Amino acid sequence: MTTNTAINLIKHHESGAISADFFQTVKLDKPSIKEGELLVKQNHMSLDPAMFGWMNADTESYIPPVELGSVMRSFGIGEVVESSHPDFKVGDRVTGMMGWQEYFLSNGEGLDKVDSPLPDADVLSVFALPGLTATHGLFNVGQPKAGETLVVTGAAGAVGSIVGQLAKAEGLRVIGIVGSEEKADWIVKELGFDGAINYKSDDLDTQLAALTPKGIDLFFENTGGPVQHLIYNRMNEHGRIVVCGLIADYENGEYRAAPSWINVIKKRLTVQGFVMTDHFHNSPALLEKFAPYVMEGKIKHRSHVLDGLESAISGLNLLTTGGNKGKLIVRL
Repeated sequence: MTTNTAINLIKHHESGAISADFFQTVKLDKPSIKEGELLVKQNHMSLDPAMFGWMNADTESYIPPVELGSVMRSFGIGEVVESSHPDFKVGDRVTGMMGWQEYFLSNGEGLDKVDSPLPDADVLSVFALPGLTATHGLFNVGQPKAGETLVVTGAAGAVGSIVGQLAKAEGLRVIGIVGSEEKADWIVKELGFDGAINYKSDDLDTQLAALTPKGIDLFFENTGGPVQHLIYNRMNEHGRIVVCGLIADYENGEYRAAPSWINVIKKRLTVQGFVMTDHFHNSPALLEKFAPYVMEGKIKHRSHVLDGLESAISGLNLLTTGGNKGKLIVRL
């Protein structure tokens, strides 16, 4: 009988790098479907910063932590290999929260069919969580206006790179914060950003002032870290701050102090956090808005693909070290 290799979470993450002792690899029988169910053979799965939160024991977060002894949570794409469900047939490509495992048994809830001809890795890099997150965060939360200045942190990452390109397409001046000179060159020369700052370089405040001479109207925050304070201090009146992630602090297990609220008052700033789990029901509308940018060639991307299910374990650390170049994906 065909087996199903899965990776279970067996220890909660508090701080530090991810190691093998957080997980247990198990060999199970391939699931058998019942009436109304389908079985998906997962081909690629996404590694995302949110996983650090899912591995934490915090029960007051926006989504319950992964239960110890159960399959690690993740978003993936695969092919329906067996079906007794009226809405799915064998051969359909689908996306959804499938977890760290080869086969996913489902009643269809939470699965979406993939109509795009793009390869699986490209779907995960563009049309799945990155594109949805960038589109909702920029347009529905950030409310961008042509002529404004946007600063986005994690600008070479899956979400940040799309945010910047969408903003450029809408006529904004876009400055990206990245973690290496290679990434700075990529977002400026390949993606069309107006400027980039390597947060590991010197004189960050001077660099930021030179690139944002008219101040900052919109700040899309993906990372946290000290540069957050510098960006915040250059916000214009009635500016908007979109808080999507704080990857710089996830590994530490504690969060550095945010800037003083005084500028929120003085500048009448709007600060709003969001998570995509609140907005998955709007996915069709978000994709309808986002897809034309892709079809018109206005969105470029790159994928960082790891091979083998168990590569996910050490691969997670690339998200905190900045070692990944593009959307981080595991090919099963």
